[in-house]
Amino acid sequence: MTIKISVVIPVFNEAEAIITLIKKIDNVLSRNYRGNFEVLLVDDGSSDNTEEVLAKEKTNFSWLKIITLARNYGQSTALQAGFDFSRGNIIVTMDGDLQNDPEDIPKLIGLIQKNENIDLVSGWRKNRHDATFTRKIPSKIANSLISKVTGVKLHDYGCSLKVYRSTVIKNIRLYGEMHRFIPAIAAEVGAKIIEVPVEHHPRTTGVSKYGIDRTARVLLDLIWIKFSRKFIHRPIHAFGGIALIMLVSGLLIFSWLFFEKIFLGNDIGGRPLLILGLLLTLIGTQLLAVGLIGELLTRIYHEPYGRKQYLIKKISSSEDNQ
Repeated sequence: MTIKISVVIPVFNEAEAIITLIKKIDNVLSRNYRGNFEVLLVDDGSSDNTEEVLAKEKTNFSWLKIITLARNYGQSTALQAGFDFSRGNIIVTMDGDLQNDPEDIPKLIGLIQKNENIDLVSGWRKNRHDATFTRKIPSKIANSLISKVTGVKLHDYGCSLKVYRSTVIKNIRLYGEMHRFIPAIAAEVGAKIIEVPVEHHPRTTGVSKYGIDRTARVLLDLIWIKFSRKFIHRPIHAFGGIALIMLVSGLLIFSWLFFEKIFLGNDIGGRPLLILGLLLTLIGTQLLAVGLIGELLTRIYHEPYGRKQYLIKKISSSEDNQ
């Protein structure tokens, strides 16, 4: 049977919420899609009894698929595992802590089904119930910063409730903790994105998995996103410009010191300017080498296996009308 809807839910130590979550999903999806769906619960190396609870529930629902990872890899890897094994034409992602509302799923899917130009519908937790004032401000700053850097303007990058066309998500690979940047990555492969408000409930079970260290990880990931969007196919442009500035500056310093030594007879051995010129020249040479190595790696990645540097949305010609 062709699967129409795939729901991917990464879970980590959510044993208390799983049974309620599965029942809510069953109620919503069975009512709207008559069994033509699957739910992939990805156990990301839980240390509580999540695995046992999932094994028990699997026998009660034919549409439920359990993917148990060998250890805790993180949310991005858990999502990637779910994407790899999903079979639906439309893929839904959501959290497993009951804060996302399954009742929103048909609304988001309907937007994609009604408009073929929409590839990704992102949820917006407009009225959050888990954020204090000290958490809301950093969240707004982060969302504004991500929107500005990536060019994909969303109010809520952190909302896990999203709906994708499988043709988009299957062209994306997630590494590290890139799950929060999926809309930006999807835009890079040509996805059309909209954002709609969704319900958000306070956490009633378990504990939040996010800490203050997330801010640093978000900033590091954002640097990578910016680099990959602009320079992934031309790394020499990222490093070469800075390298040339340093090399030229270093050589100018050496030229001046040479003039002072030869024509003015000044002692340059202990001059800080000499050390600065040496540092600029060495660092510039290294950056240039990094850029050249990046160019080689780009070609090694694409050429041996015939990988394209582009994705085609569709091809039209006059023969289509004949």
